[in-house]
Amino acid sequence: MSDFLLPRLRALDPYVPGEQPQDKQYVKLNTNESPFPPSPHVLDALSREAIARLNLYPDPLSAVLRQTIAAEYGLMEANVFVGNGSDEVLGFAFMAYADETRGATISDVSYGFYRVYAQLYRVSPIIIPLNEDFTLPVEKFLSQGQLVALANPNAPTSIALPLSEVERIVAGNPDSVVLIDEAYVDFGGETCVPLLGKYPNLLIVRTYSKSRSLAGGRLGYALASPAIIDDLNRMKNSFHPYNINRLTMLAGIEAMRDRRYFVSCVAAICAQREQSAAALKTLGFTVLPSATNFLFASPPGMDGKTYYEKLKARGVLVRYLSQPTLTRYVRITVGSVGQMDALLTATRDILKEEKA
Repeated sequence: MSDFLLPRLRALDPYVPGEQPQDKQYVKLNTNESPFPPSPHVLDALSREAIARLNLYPDPLSAVLRQTIAAEYGLMEANVFVGNGSDEVLGFAFMAYADETRGATISDVSYGFYRVYAQLYRVSPIIIPLNEDFTLPVEKFLSQGQLVALANPNAPTSIALPLSEVERIVAGNPDSVVLIDEAYVDFGGETCVPLLGKYPNLLIVRTYSKSRSLAGGRLGYALASPAIIDDLNRMKNSFHPYNINRLTMLAGIEAMRDRRYFVSCVAAICAQREQSAAALKTLGFTVLPSATNFLFASPPGMDGKTYYEKLKARGVLVRYLSQPTLTRYVRITVGSVGQMDALLTATRDILKEEKA
């Protein structure tokens, strides 16, 4: 770093994305991308004519995109905010609702960006440990008096909290925003969209990266009361008013409209998830119940880092997390049939080698 960086930022511990190695071709099961391409309607929308309009700024209101998202959930355009990936939406939420005087409450095992944003915005977070079985201790998240940020289903544990328990947390923090990150909810969680009309403090954050096959498009969105959406727009327009580019806007509209393709891809991923979980359990793995597009699994007879390294040597990438409570586990994206077969083949080879 340079000598010019602000002193308070020199200790910043940035988020570390999943590996994107270029040294050789890997079976990539480490970043929770969809194994399916975007909807064919998305490909049709990104025409030569659309690309030719890149000399023009995009709509700063993203009106048609927001209307399309609102229609999917039976909401109004005023209930929808869109961001450059859900990470940007999360960043604006922390910017709007947490600072040195009013903090944030997060769990100790969750999406890593919550801690990064807390540090970036000078927030001293309350960090609540998960239960030993990786479930969320709901009682400890009540009456916080500050921003509460939770992923449901949780990452990287893959466990979903029932809607009734989510409602307890939202209802139990009436004077502060409760942010529920539903990045993976389409794969088996219960969305809290039905609670929006009842709780003005609820902020739901979602992404197109997982179930809509647009990780490379960088598109996320928030669903909330018009007042909270206005807050987020205030942050956006003070930072990056043209945050959604023209092509991503078109892709987002068509991906949301093509419900049949979305449903078929999600169903295929969920079916593959269950097959892969069963196969790993047969090999002696501990696999947590998953409501996501990934598996959180502990290999027999070795720690997660050893398994990760042995897989990588065989051309298969999974995500190893070095947090002390997670060292027995790896996170495995549910890929295509061929990708999961490659994972299982490599795993059997590793286990055979360990026994030799």
